[in-house]
Amino acid sequence: MTTPPAVHGLPAPGRTLVMGVLNVTPDSFSDGGRWFDTDAAVAHGLALAAEGADLVDVGGESTRPGAERPDLAEELRRVVPVVEALTAAGVVVSTDTMRAEVAAAAVGAGARLVNDVSGGLADPEMLPCVAGLDVAYVCMHWRGHAGVMQERAGYADVVDDVVAELAARLDAARAAGIGDDRLVVDAGYGFAKTGEHNWALLQRPEALAGLGVPQLVGVSRKAFLGALLPDGAGRPRPAAGRDDATTALTTVLALQGAWGVRVHAVRASRDAVAVVERLGRRSSG
Repeated sequence: MTTPPAVHGLPAPGRTLVMGVLNVTPDSFSDGGRWFDTDAAVAHGLALAAEGADLVDVGGESTRPGAERPDLAEELRRVVPVVEALTAAGVVVSTDTMRAEVAAAAVGAGARLVNDVSGGLADPEMLPCVAGLDVAYVCMHWRGHAGVMQERAGYADVVDDVVAELAARLDAARAAGIGDDRLVVDAGYGFAKTGEHNWALLQRPEALAGLGVPQLVGVSRKAFLGALLPDGAGRPRPAAGRDDATTALTTVLALQGAWGVRVHAVRASRDAVAVVERLGRRSSG
């Protein structure tokens, strides 16, 4: 088992980190607005932390295919109070946003990582903003907003193309002043990618590792897992029934030394990581 590297300002327990997903949105594919109310969102964030989440990722914009963007004021309204409350309770928080203004406000409220699914492409102010915030940054592979991204899922070789495009975004982040010790990469599973594209990326972890920065993997409950696991009528399994497959992938990723996994069902993934961690230790007896 490979020990994941440390990232500036974040927990470094020497194992794969588990990031709990907290969607403060009315229209996310996985939970359909269950945590849209601020109090409900805070309670769920605390529950994720209690289940063992190393970080809780607070997002106010759904990125499911076809989703409409909230305006800036609405995204701030959704995110900042939740970040403040969770941070005050001692939870390590990241913010899932494509807007520099939201990133700055969330970090001001206590967030320690900016998780930008656009890799700095959606907002030209994002990279210089993060450079000045002294927090970690997740740079994800992205080809467009939710309304158009699946139209852009064409690749000569999906692994080579994603790695090359991510390398260019990492160079842009470095040029903006974000050091390697603050950078994490995400291949963007499900973003401008078919199910086969997702599997191809998962089957070649060494290609992404070649980028030289830690990797966050966000495959939890995604549609390609539902397609793998049809129900009795041959239809893709709904999102709520994909957690076991997600946990299986967490196990594989932890064995490979992935820096982190972003999941909805935290306890199962923490259990999987604990098993991998124990298997990696030599017995003293």
